[in-house]
Amino acid sequence: MSVETNAQGGKAQASGWKDTVKVIVHALILAMIVRVFLYQPFNIPSGSMISTLLVGDYLFVSKFSYGYSRYSFPWGIIPFEGRIFAEPPKRGDVAVFKLPRDNKTDYIKRVIGLPGDEIQMRNGVLYINGKAVPKTRISDYVVTDYYGRERRIPRYRETLPNGVTYTVLDSEPNGPFDNTGVYKVPPGHYFMMGDNRDNSTDSRAQYGVGYVPFENFVGRAEIIFFSADDRWSLFAVWRWPETIRWSRFFRIIR
Repeated sequence: MSVETNAQGGKAQASGWKDTVKVIVHALILAMIVRVFLYQPFNIPSGSMISTLLVGDYLFVSKFSYGYSRYSFPWGIIPFEGRIFAEPPKRGDVAVFKLPRDNKTDYIKRVIGLPGDEIQMRNGVLYINGKAVPKTRISDYVVTDYYGRERRIPRYRETLPNGVTYTVLDSEPNGPFDNTGVYKVPPGHYFMMGDNRDNSTDSRAQYGVGYVPFENFVGRAEIIFFSADDRWSLFAVWRWPETIRWSRFFRIIR
């Protein structure tokens, strides 16, 4: 009697393990489908998009916003030309793209120039097709270092021709890219700029980024789901209250 009971118990235990494995496999497949086709998580390692995005922000990027190219898939494992289900980026979008010079490195910037546009910077003012983009002074952006010392950076609000507004920093008057020639955006390409204007390698640096082909777009940045400063550690639980930026959770990216 006891032998039969043990055998039945063993079968039930084995069945339970199989069910658990199935659930895990199904969850992994679902997570992979979401990551490849719908939303992919990214983290921000540099300050080129301050104050819109901070170092230590974690965000979701919608993969379907612009359709799919070979760069939509991990390691470009599905090689094909162009995009399917293509939807062009809109001026003002914050987008992730593959750096044109290597087609591997992920960059995140704001879409400023569309195909055929003429872009120029004059005395720190952005011009699109010969017209100045309105730039209004607002409160300074305040940076506090590790020792509690404050640094104030001039901050402005720009409004693009389509009505999209956002803030930019101008930390260095007459910086290297505050005065440029006219950039003529080629067909099928976009002109990308960081919101931290004097600390961003973007399309103004033709040697570094240049014009970004539509094919290189990965997706549009949508929402911040987690944020913490450089002192944060998963294992230093006692520091969480002061190192996690709770107010940035679930912030829509504009």
